[in-house]
Amino acid sequence: MSKTVIIAEKPSVAQDIVRALTPVAGKFEKHAEHFENERWVVTSAVGHLVEIKAPDEYEVKRGKWSFAHLPVVPPHFDLAPIDKAKTRLNAVVKQVKRKDVSRLINACDAGREGELIFRLIVQYAGGAKGPLDKPVQRLWLQSMTPQAIRDGFAQLRSDEQMQGLADAARSRSEADWL
Repeated sequence: MSKTVIIAEKPSVAQDIVRALTPVAGKFEKHAEHFENERWVVTSAVGHLVEIKAPDEYEVKRGKWSFAHLPVVPPHFDLAPIDKAKTRLNAVVKQVKRKDVSRLINACDAGREGELIFRLIVQYAGGAKGPLDKPVQRLWLQSMTPQAIRDGFAQLRSDEQMQGLADAARSRSEADWL
């Protein structure tokens, strides 16, 4: 049976999701970095796990960085793990890349930053091969009560519905980098 990975932004939210789903989806087994039952794998980031790489390898005029050479506009924005979050990132990526996982749910905080956190993790997980070929849905929560969480799962948003927010998040992130 295929499973769905749910990525929350914080461990406490992952626990709230597990508590809300247990009555309707069955008991979850707790592992070091995730919860799992027959249908769901619930894991979490701890805020941002991935960032846009520093421009060290991009060509710079005369080989030196200076304010006179700004702005530097790279041909693309590569990603790198945030040093202090590598262990958590590896744990989340491991769940996302599992062969028995066929779908992903973004349960990061409702808003632009939560959208960015999820999208960068999934992009990083795809690596040089490009994006993962797994459908994505969005759990949009305004309340963390068990009933609100279950209602959110009954009204998951499509990836297409979230594309504008994802684009805004990425644009803001890249503009900040520049």
